[in-house]
Amino acid sequence: MGWLENVIFKNQEIANERLELTDKNSLYFLSTGLTLRNCTVVLKVPASRLVIKQATFIDCTFEVKQELKNHQQWISAALKGCRFKGRFSGCDFGHWPEYGSDPWFQFGSIEDCDFTEAQMTGCRIMGSDPATLRFPKWPCFTILDPIGRSRELNSVQWPGQVGPIVIETLRKQPPGTVALTEDAAAIAKRFDTTPEELQAVIQKFDCILY
Repeated sequence: MGWLENVIFKNQEIANERLELTDKNSLYFLSTGLTLRNCTVVLKVPASRLVIKQATFIDCTFEVKQELKNHQQWISAALKGCRFKGRFSGCDFGHWPEYGSDPWFQFGSIEDCDFTEAQMTGCRIMGSDPATLRFPKWPCFTILDPIGRSRELNSVQWPGQVGPIVIETLRKQPPGTVALTEDAAAIAKRFDTTPEELQAVIQKFDCILY
């Protein structure tokens, strides 16, 4: 593989622009001192080509054109009033200073954001108020306070292997996990059940949004 071209956005404010981060030969930095206001950010690169550190996004729209997998660096961003579209898996958002000793892990926050047009699997909200957020609808579902409600969620029979593999491990989520969003279709496929069987159990709990 050849050298990647660094494309760096930092120490500036950009408003009402469309940024297309789609070049497979580039490494994109959204970094210190960057503020985007009312911008559309189009992402079509893997997580390894996207670095987010101490950037602020206000009223922006993120359009993810290829699934963004295991991107924890959203916790190094301040997100307010943003909208997310596309597929996310294993991504974390919010305030999680314990994630690392670097200063940018103290920076993260999320409020008033909208994920209703996103498809999310194994995505977490950390150290923030989930009441200010709008989560994806079914077949996605969101468990609020997964650690605190883990005993209650374990008190019923879940279909397939969902109970022992998914529900019983909720208490092992990192401290500060305030919400966990999963995709019922993906869960059903992996753990020998159907979305309909999952929904029959999910609808019993007021701590699960769907």
